[in-house]
Amino acid sequence: MDPVHFAARDRADITGRADLDALLRRFYTAAFADPQIGPFFTEIAGTRLDIHMPRITDFWERALFRSAEYQRNAFAPHAALHSVEPMTAEHFGRWVQLWHATIDGLHAGPNAERAKAQGERIAVAMLKRLSGGRLDTSGDGTGFIPLAAVELRAAA
Repeated sequence: MDPVHFAARDRADITGRADLDALLRRFYTAAFADPQIGPFFTEIAGTRLDIHMPRITDFWERALFRSAEYQRNAFAPHAALHSVEPMTAEHFGRWVQLWHATIDGLHAGPNAERAKAQGERIAVAMLKRLSGGRLDTSGDGTGFIPLAAVELRAAA
C-alpha cells in the first residue's frame, strides 16, 4: 500500500466538538505564526485565541454537524479587517492551504473532506463579498479558486 493511503487509514475522521477543538487549535497556531496571514489575526485584529476558540468551534460544529448554536455574523469581523488591510485571493488561498494541511495532518474521512470543501466555499464566499461581488477572473475566466488548495490536492 502506498504511504498516502496507509497514512490516511491511520487517521480518524472528525467526529465532534473535541476533534474540532484540537483541529482548530492546531490550525490557529499555524495561522497566527504564518508570515502571510498571521498579521491579520495578531496585529490587525488582536485576536485572543482563548476568546476566539469557543466561537469558531461553534461555527465549525454547526457547519459540519448542524449541532451548535452559532448565531454570530461571521462576515462582519472579516469586513472590519478588510477595511483596515485588504484581504486578497492570495490571503484566502494561504488560509485554505493551511486549513487543508491541518486537517490532512490529523484526520481522514468524509467529515474531514467536507470540512476542507466547506473551507474552500467559505474562502470563496468571503472573498466575493469583500470584493463587492467581483472575483478576479484573469486567466481562464472561471473565477477564484484557491491556487494553494489546487496545488495541495495535486501533491497528494
